[in-house]
Amino acid sequence: MVTAGCASTQGVEGHPDDPWEGFNRKVYAFNDTLDRYALKPIAQGYDYVTPSPVQTGVGNFFSNLGELGTAFNSVLQWKWSNASIATGRFVINSTLGMAGLVDVATDMGITGREEDFGQTLAVWGVGEGPYLMLPLLGPSTVRDTAGLPVDYYTDPTSYVEDDEVAYGLTFLELVDKRAALLDQEQLIQGDRYSFIRDAWLQQRRFEVNDGEMGDDPFASDDFEFDDSDFAIDELAPEAEEADGEAAPTP
Repeated sequence: MVTAGCASTQGVEGHPDDPWEGFNRKVYAFNDTLDRYALKPIAQGYDYVTPSPVQTGVGNFFSNLGELGTAFNSVLQWKWSNASIATGRFVINSTLGMAGLVDVATDMGITGREEDFGQTLAVWGVGEGPYLMLPLLGPSTVRDTAGLPVDYYTDPTSYVEDDEVAYGLTFLELVDKRAALLDQEQLIQGDRYSFIRDAWLQQRRFEVNDGEMGDDPFASDDFEFDDSDFAIDELAPEAEEADGEAAPTP
């Protein structure tokens, strides 16, 4: 069970993966506050008024755009099969799936692994570097942070010339991702910052190693996850409360 593994390092000072813990905790608290008073309420409203099929379509749309970045990074990593799958998924979902609103490719059994430039850097031998909590964006590492500019330019929405449309798409994607996490909130105990750090690092290493480290820690029914503290993908967590205090489920 992943929770036990993560909890074992909670509250431990001088964590080898987190030498900048003091700075990271301050950024984490900022992200928490922003989420609690801004992003989460908006996501709850979006979840309340938006029918589930529409939310699924929005998620599929942005996921389909991400196939281009996956194809690009798969080529850089010489993962030709995954590059072909990502390209095929994009073509199928963009045409048969009504601009990606319907994930026809998955229904056809065409699935692959998502890839980003942080993973490409790992394949090229670049070290992970220390854990780093980014304002607004949440958990990361030095290596993943270095890959963000490339990820930005492989995102089709970055080429939208109309600023209002571009900002609107970015905001919609952020709110949709946050709303998708609302149902996953569960009670956790202990130092929540440490829990989220350890869980995120384990998940990220699972992705970088293409699942060779074992089962996906976030796919287990036993995994206790409170996305109100999870800033990424997950992009902005809830306000930080006192250590050992559980956050209420909305």
